[in-house]
Order: sequence, then structure tokens, then C-alpha cells
Amino acid sequence: MSARVLVVDDVIANVKLLEARLTAEYFEVVTAMNGPEALEVCARGQCDIVLLDVMMPGMDGFEVCRRIKANPRTAYLPVIMITALDQASDRVAGLDAGADDFLTKPVGDIALVTRVKSLVRLKRLTDELMMRAATSSEFGLDDAMDAASLAGEGGRVLLVEDQPATIDRIRRTLADTHTIDCETDPQEALFRAAEGDYDLAIVSLGLDRIDGLRLCSQIRSLDRTRLLPILVIVGPDDNPRLLRGLDLGINDYLMRPVDPNELRARVRTQVRRKRFSDRLRDNMQMTMEMAITDGLTGLHNRRYLERHLATLVLQAVARGKPLSLLVLDIDYFKTINDTYGHAAGDDVLREFSRRLRKAVRGIDLACRLDGEEFVIAMPDTDAALALLVGERLRQKMAGEPFQVADSPTGLAVTVSIGVSSLAGGEDTPKALLKRADEALYEAKRNGRNRVVSTAS
Repeated sequence: MSARVLVVDDVIANVKLLEARLTAEYFEVVTAMNGPEALEVCARGQCDIVLLDVMMPGMDGFEVCRRIKANPRTAYLPVIMITALDQASDRVAGLDAGADDFLTKPVGDIALVTRVKSLVRLKRLTDELMMRAATSSEFGLDDAMDAASLAGEGGRVLLVEDQPATIDRIRRTLADTHTIDCETDPQEALFRAAEGDYDLAIVSLGLDRIDGLRLCSQIRSLDRTRLLPILVIVGPDDNPRLLRGLDLGINDYLMRPVDPNELRARVRTQVRRKRFSDRLRDNMQMTMEMAITDGLTGLHNRRYLERHLATLVLQAVARGKPLSLLVLDIDYFKTINDTYGHAAGDDVLREFSRRLRKAVRGIDLACRLDGEEFVIAMPDTDAALALLVGERLRQKMAGEPFQVADSPTGLAVTVSIGVSSLAGGEDTPKALLKRADEALYEAKRNGRNRVVSTAS
């Protein structure tokens, strides 16, 4: 994983040591010897994460962290505070200053690399979300996340632990900001993880009835849980199993005895990461849907029709089944726009699409082609049946006025429809659409408000 790490320490030996360790893991390292220099590097956007020593002359690490988090340009930059003071008060002060995590000197290699990788992944998710939110804002869309999600609060956490004292300690630490479900049976925990909408699983590697790593492996192997963050609790002398867990894909770990402030920080990071990942997947799905969907009517658009129609033709030819196409055009639509305005025209298009969706089958493909022109592709439908469907649609559109704002009695709207059907194995989507268009033009020439089928 490549990322730029800013190491801030006034002791050159500490800086060189951390630089050597991080460079060995293929991170790019930049350094600063004091607080003001570090703030300048952050403001220039020259780092992805900050490793910040607490005890520095002039401006200490707490003040540097506060200033990083107070600056809108650097507020989401992850900060790991490194201290030789293993006191709860120092960790509380770090949390109050906005620190994302803690490391205590001397810093172990596993802890260093795990914390840095975890927060770098979170930083990348944050950057992607912020970029998408800015783009959505430019398009007039609200893609902002709520404050609780950004803070990593209000998460649903599944705790898999069989030691009552640890369960009680974790409950008391997290209960004010998260919902905690406890499970002592590992097999039942796997079912709950798959069925529940959890933001994080905390798994003890010291379970009596099963190897905790096996449960982690099972969580990673199931489709419904493979993206669920896993935070393991491990004994101080169990590094070999911890390394195996990291290879299996666990996201982070806590050493026994569990420090409450570390627990809060690690849980917050993983809950934020899960929510950011979920939001990005939702955004990706939304982007894909927007690319193939007409924004006004909610029907598929021309791009989707062109790709999907080719598939429908291939399937029909391979199976020896019929396929028919209807091209529909709203009559005198320009007159509606000119007389009542484009808002009324949009109302007509939306209502037309609603009636269209209600009149076709689930296997049929309804698309808005352009303007007031629509297409319906109907698998397993021959020419005679397609003509009947077209006539039913024509009657449905003409049978009831379309309600628009400036016309209390509604508008009488009619439609002209052209029908074509697949003409054998040599037929193409382009030819099929062209014949339906020709039939539509014939319907228009013959007075509109009618259905015409053209011979292949």
C-alpha cells in the first residue's frame, strides 16, 4: 500500500527509526521537526497521514492535532499520536484534540504498520466521498453524510467474547455511543453476523470453544459478511496468531487488558470505514443507474436500449423465439409545450411513462428513446400479439385525460405506435428498430392516434 506519511518528532533518532520502518513497508515518508513545520506540510496537502509525537518544545502534539482538525482543508487527515506517556489522561487529551489513534513508545512494527494501513484506507475512502459530495453539490444533489456517520458514532457492534469481565468492560466503554450485541457461541455469532446489519465485529482470539481465527476466516468467506470490519482482541504474547489474523484480513486489533480509550478510537475508525465503504458502493450503484436511466421518467434510456436490445435479439434467435418492438410517439407534443409550457410537458411525459410501466410485463423492456419517443421491447411476443398490446396502450393513453397544473380538466393525449417483429436469424437490432420507426411514420401520416405494423 503506497501512501505519504508525515513523521513529526523533535528527536532526529526517532524520526530516522520510524522513517526506516515505514520505508521498508514501501510508504513514502516526509518529516517535520516541530509543530509549525508539520502544519505547513499538512496545509500544502503533502501527506496522507500524520505520525505525531506528543512531547515537543514550543507547540506540543496536542496543539498541533487540534490545529490540524480545526482547519477545514486538513480536518479529515488521520492523526496517530505517539507518546512515551502511557497514561489514560494523555489518551483522553489526544481524543479531545481529535486524534484518530495512539501508539506508545517503543513502537512495535506490527502496531505501526497495522495502524498506518488502517487509517490510510480510511483516508482514501474519505477523499473519494468528499470528491463525490462536491461533484453531487455541483449538480444540485445532496450527498452529505450526517454528523454521526462522519464521527463514527451510533454503530452496531457484534462482540464475540466468552469472558464476562471483558464483556462488561467493553459494554460500559461503548454503550454511550454504540449498540453492542454480545454472543458467546461462535457458530451463533456467524449466523448473527450474516443476518444482522452490523458495522463491526469484535472477536476474541481467546475463545474456549473455537479458534477465534477460524471465525474470522468464516466471516471473511461469506458473501454477506466479507466486507464487515473485524477487530480482534489478542493476548500480549500471541503475536504469531495476530500475524495470521492480519493475513486473513482482520482490520485491527486490541491487546489485553483492553484500554478503554484505544477501544473507542479503534471502534470509531472501523465504524467510519464501514459506513464510508457502504456509501461509496451506494454511490457507485447510483452512478451506474443514472448512466442507464432517464432522469425525468425513470425509464431506461437510449444507451441501455442499444446494449440490451442486442442481447434480446441474440437470445431470441438462439432459442427460436419471437421478439417484437413497439416505438411510441406522443401526438402533438410540441403543441403541449408551446401552449402550456415545458413544466406541463414534463408532467405529461411522467404520466405517460407511469401508464406505460403499468401496461407492460416484467420481462418487457420500456425505454425513453428521445424527447416524446418511447420504445418497448417484448420477448416471446409475435407480431399479432404485439399489435394487440400496441392497441391496448393506445386506448390506455387516450382513455383518460392527463392532469397538468394549468389545465384543471386535464389534457387529451394520444399516441401513435409502430410495431415490428424479428424476421429471422439474420435480422439485427438496428433493422428491427428501423422497421418500427417506418411503421410509426406511417401511423403519423395516416392521421395519428393509431397502431401500424410493418411487414418484415
